[in-house]
Amino acid sequence: MSKLTKALTAAAGNAGGDPLYVEDVFSTYLYEGNDSNGSTEQEIVNGLDLDGEGGMVWMKSRDGGRSHCLYDTERGNGDFLASNTTAQSYTNTSTPWRPTSTGFFTGKDYGGSENQNNEGIVSWSFRKAEKFFDVVTYTGDGVTGRTVSHNLGSLPGFILVKCTSSAQAWAVYHRSESASDYTDLTTAPFYLNSNRWNGTEPTESEFTCGNSTTVNQSGETFVAYLFASDAGGFGDDGDENIIKCGSYTGNNASTANVIDVGFEPQWLMIKGTDRACDWIMVDVMREATVAPSTNFLEANTSDAEVTSTSGYNLVHPTATGFSIPSGVSGNVNEYNEGYIYIAIRRPMKTPESGTEVFAPVLYTGDGSSPETVSGAGFAPDALWQLVRTGSANSPRPYDKLRGTKQIMSFNSQSAEYTDNNVYSLTNDGAEFGSQNNNSGVDYASYFFKRAYSFFDVVCYTGDGASTKTITHGLGVTPELAIVKRRNVQDFWAVAHKDYLPSYNSVINSTNGFIYDASRYIQNLASSTFRVGTYDEVNASGSTYVAYLYATLAGVSKVGSYTGTGSNIDVDCGFSAGARFVLIKGGSGGNWHVWDSARGIVAGNDPYQVLNSAANDVTSTDYIDPLSSGFTVTSSAPANMNTSGQTYIFLAIA
Repeated sequence: MSKLTKALTAAAGNAGGDPLYVEDVFSTYLYEGNDSNGSTEQEIVNGLDLDGEGGMVWMKSRDGGRSHCLYDTERGNGDFLASNTTAQSYTNTSTPWRPTSTGFFTGKDYGGSENQNNEGIVSWSFRKAEKFFDVVTYTGDGVTGRTVSHNLGSLPGFILVKCTSSAQAWAVYHRSESASDYTDLTTAPFYLNSNRWNGTEPTESEFTCGNSTTVNQSGETFVAYLFASDAGGFGDDGDENIIKCGSYTGNNASTANVIDVGFEPQWLMIKGTDRACDWIMVDVMREATVAPSTNFLEANTSDAEVTSTSGYNLVHPTATGFSIPSGVSGNVNEYNEGYIYIAIRRPMKTPESGTEVFAPVLYTGDGSSPETVSGAGFAPDALWQLVRTGSANSPRPYDKLRGTKQIMSFNSQSAEYTDNNVYSLTNDGAEFGSQNNNSGVDYASYFFKRAYSFFDVVCYTGDGASTKTITHGLGVTPELAIVKRRNVQDFWAVAHKDYLPSYNSVINSTNGFIYDASRYIQNLASSTFRVGTYDEVNASGSTYVAYLYATLAGVSKVGSYTGTGSNIDVDCGFSAGARFVLIKGGSGGNWHVWDSARGIVAGNDPYQVLNSAANDVTSTDYIDPLSSGFTVTSSAPANMNTSGQTYIFLAIA
């Protein structure tokens, strides 16, 4: 697609041309600064065309008390602003920041958060796109009622304005407050004063300034960052919202404060409107989780990242928004006080190949901690970790939503506990602690990305009712559901499309699918699933995680086959064979797992079983490669290929 065509597509929203997704216009990217001599730049490849389309990048050191750095494509590559100060624009002249077609170069560090040596840094990139984000510059004229044109193509939900030529406060507009109210990027609440926005609500093509020096001082230059809200324009059909600017009332109560956004957010900024509060910034890459902690930064301070483990700044994402746990107050939930937020949707694009959403990666531990393992090719949302050699260890799932330090084992009923086995899931893999990096031990890491029609992770709290319906974001009906009670010892409950509505199974057992009129998991639907009253899935007050998989043409296949005792070709609709295969007997047997990294070949294929702590089995040939899927061989055991018996599988291309 040419640059002109892309520009026209962006200008037209989703009215024509290729559809846009949140992945095309927003990115949270973590990196480590490497500027040790004051002249080193670093290329960040986040997949956004900031050069051709324009936009803004907001960077902050997570480890150091350094100023935020905001660059945009409208003011010149070397000029940056700091959200935590009133200072005018700084100019980095020697090695400036600059946009590329796939992200940006940091430029050298200039005393802020851009590329400080050996410091962890987060970057939030906002690409210009109608119904999402726009950047405009203008020169003040001092005249009340001055209008400034924009290309957002929808009503702005949030506007930040900063004078770039002199020291002035950041001016803030939010749609949940009237245009007669204003605040700035400090702890200040919203005040009634129309000299910022002239008491005039912005339109789809312009916003209005009063005579305040912070937005319209004569002869001074200004930049405005405009964010849309609930404007649609994205997704396959062009009707999906990817950003919402809303409000809620704090409750500081014995029950959680649940805020409905309409989607699961990957990024949030929250500010109190009635009292002195910081601007809290959280995102899923930095562990905004349902775990009892949240990593947050503050847009109005230079403070390093803080992990909140008490009742002050905890924010947990949900399938339809976010929640604030009971008893939390302070900057996000003071009783009966108002709060505004800006939320950006989690990635939503339907994958076109298995390599976009699944990667098996092998490595050998060296005893160091932390140890970075890369090669996923995407930012994973979940991980299955297998120990292949050395001391046997349990196969374990990890995910961002629960928090990567939260540990459970597939072969155990044990409750979730916290340890540093996995420090984080990164842009391209994981950062492991010593327990997943023992010297000389071989490991297999299965990285999964949440994506429409492929895989989703949902956390929920049980209510003990006879049935409970839980919302998910898979976009289609799940065909394989795995549910685990987190806070108490219990079974892993499993439902499969070919055994519903009357049969469920468990992972940490060799039991088959068993008939039960009440059932663990009762129903799977396109936007929900339903569980029964059993403690394994719905004890009142207990916490749960659900892993949901579906069939996506050319990417994944959830299905079943009937054993024959001879070779069985299992057609999954793939073109280059399966890279991952999970098989379980409907009437009993182990949960076998193979992958192409360890080898799916015409010979012996290493495998493990999820319901055991045993290492790789390397002396068997139970499956063979098949371009359309995989072949179950005649040498496969009874719990994989008994004549007339049914076996379920999950395969990924």
